[in-house]
Amino acid sequence: MAAFDFDGIVIGGGSAGYAAARTLVTGGARVAVVEGGRDVGGLCILRGCMPTKALLQAAALRQAIRTAGDWGIHAGPVTVDVPALFARKDALIREFADHRRTQLEDGRWEFLRARARFTGPHSIQLDDGRSLTARHFVIATGSEIAPPPVPGLAEAGFLDSDSALQLGQLPKSLVMLGGGAVALEFAQFFARLGTEVTVVQRSAHVLRGWDTDVAAELETALRAESLQVLTGTHLHDVRRSEGGRVVRLDHAGSPLELRAEAVFHALGRRPATRLNPEAAGVQLESSGHIRTNARQQTTAPHIFAAGDCCGPHEIVHIAIQQGEVAARNILGSVQETDHRLLLGVVFTDPQVAVVGWGEEAALQAGEDLLSARYPFNDHGKSMILGTRHGFVKLLARRRTGELLGGACVGPDAGELIHEVTVALARRMTAGELAAVPHYHPTLAEIWTYPAEEIAEQVG
Repeated sequence: MAAFDFDGIVIGGGSAGYAAARTLVTGGARVAVVEGGRDVGGLCILRGCMPTKALLQAAALRQAIRTAGDWGIHAGPVTVDVPALFARKDALIREFADHRRTQLEDGRWEFLRARARFTGPHSIQLDDGRSLTARHFVIATGSEIAPPPVPGLAEAGFLDSDSALQLGQLPKSLVMLGGGAVALEFAQFFARLGTEVTVVQRSAHVLRGWDTDVAAELETALRAESLQVLTGTHLHDVRRSEGGRVVRLDHAGSPLELRAEAVFHALGRRPATRLNPEAAGVQLESSGHIRTNARQQTTAPHIFAAGDCCGPHEIVHIAIQQGEVAARNILGSVQETDHRLLLGVVFTDPQVAVVGWGEEAALQAGEDLLSARYPFNDHGKSMILGTRHGFVKLLARRRTGELLGGACVGPDAGELIHEVTVALARRMTAGELAAVPHYHPTLAEIWTYPAEEIAEQVG
């Protein structure tokens, strides 16, 4: 049997890679982690979840102060020290990244700072000249911002989710290209700090692929905050003009020109797979993602993939689960990634959160559903908080009442959705959720109302 340098080499030190490496060494494997990024920590810590949420919290605080008059509390003009705001974000990210670096360098595995490319089924070449072999590999190289898909955008210059985290000052006006989670979070951040923002979305609603009622509720809330949201558009091109950029598009069947100081490219990311996977027999999907099965196994049976590079969901908790599943299969277990409890959260205000089946997708799949919803503006605790928008929704099988999914648009939706996640994990019925005691007055008790409605219909 051939001798290898390592039992397993993990390529990528982000959330998926760290989870895979940790699981492998716990099982007794000899492991190396290869990280080729300029900084250590992965997308979530460095340029994704954590820095954006730090910025959103600052914007939410300013909004709360500006609207405090609704409670009879009056403050003077609210100014924003942009460098100080970003400095706080940077300090938090350094702390998170330092902790991950400490974990990666604590001696459990060999940690190599270099870029890797496959030279064969069991071998990689590092850009520092070293060659390594392993019995198994886990590819966890993440994703990167997709090239600008709009003519003229690259030449005109644009912000994206990386460069926007390093601003010294905010633009006076901005056109946001895209209506996904990243686009909407950044759009509201800029708008709440004084930038005039227009969101341009190609599909009929923001949050394409989410239930229409969920997306429409968020659109209503954003427009109420003076964001302009244009849906059903067709982009033509972007060009520089005196003082900024011009975006040419069609909207509602008519040509339109938008002028702004800056344009933000939020039209998606692509898998980071430039490591010559073909040399190892690893095939890609047409989307560019690494092709994997439910065990996270690629088309080369001894090579696995996890996280954004393989998808299908670019979400941290899924990436961690995929990394662990890949490692356990390498160690000899037979495990599959479970997407039944897929969560999604958008950290706008109101927040949007979903788990399990969406209503439209479940109906298309032939599920015989019962659904019920209840608005936050008729719920005691949320009325006290001043909530004006949002609702919760539950989905269940008509015959049994077993819960299949839930959605929440409203205050603390990202926290509240976990109650439904637990119910789905335990395969509870709507009646069983309704019977769980909920303290009054709390936001969480709102789930009991749609649960009771469904339980009554089931009988």
